[in-house]
Amino acid sequence: MESKAILKYAKITPRKARRVVDLIRDKSAGDAMLFLRFMPYRGAKFVEKLLKSAMSNAEQKKAVNPEAMKIVKVFVDQGPVMKRVEPRAMGRSNVIRKRTCHITVVLSEENSK
Repeated sequence: MESKAILKYAKITPRKARRVVDLIRDKSAGDAMLFLRFMPYRGAKFVEKLLKSAMSNAEQKKAVNPEAMKIVKVFVDQGPVMKRVEPRAMGRSNVIRKRTCHITVVLSEENSK
């Protein structure tokens, strides 16, 4: 049985989120929660919250044990980019791109492949 959770429009760049996601891929949900809790990266907070949601979804589906489930798929897609203008010298301007991302976590039971 699979359990899935999606976080859309997270206010973090996809590159920074992927750095965290790559470290927890193919781990058990319990181990991943432990890794995420002590990671120094800002993206770890987003992914930890999302993993908790996926585990809660598994619990609602009456899965075996949410902490024993394995992270089958986890990926980060780019979301929309908010553009802001910053004034510069001599009447010029710079565009600041505030990037967002969509993070997806899929959990599955360990023995089913």
